[in-house]
Amino acid sequence: MRKPIVNLSDYNVNWEKEFEYEKKRIVDVIGDKVVGIEHIGSTSIKELEAKPIIDIIVGVQDLDEVSNFVIPLSEIEYEYVHKPELKDRRFFRKGLWGQGTCHLHICEINSSEWIEKLLFRDYLRLHPHVAKEYASLKKKLASKYMFDRPTYTKKKEPFIKTIIEIALKEMYIK
Repeated sequence: MRKPIVNLSDYNVNWEKEFEYEKKRIVDVIGDKVVGIEHIGSTSIKELEAKPIIDIIVGVQDLDEVSNFVIPLSEIEYEYVHKPELKDRRFFRKGLWGQGTCHLHICEINSSEWIEKLLFRDYLRLHPHVAKEYASLKKKLASKYMFDRPTYTKKKEPFIKTIIEIALKEMYIK
């Protein structure tokens, strides 16, 4: 029997410690180029079920510099994954294919990639009822697309985009 690719785990208090550990390692190898580094994704939101993969976003001044990070990051087990569909960020993963433990997203600081990922995270942190809605959607999608991570991810996009739009509107109202 095939093993599901999309496995959600209960929130784990160690996820924040894992992020801090990885953050230190990343800063140690590319430090002076890191303008910002944040824990994002579902593992960064207390009490939210998640795939047990730590998502990290690093903000840099110039995305063209990321090619210089491939070798230093490989020394701490991050593999660059060329994704031509990602125009405004670069993607690295740590761990075996399909069994990754960390995803590293590098983008320009204060780009839409940076802002939107932090807005979504912060909105869910501030609005637990919305985080619960998101958790419910993720569970439903995980049971339906447990063998198809790309579809699982794509089906979450409308919810994520809606929350980002709401968060942006609320920012401008204040």
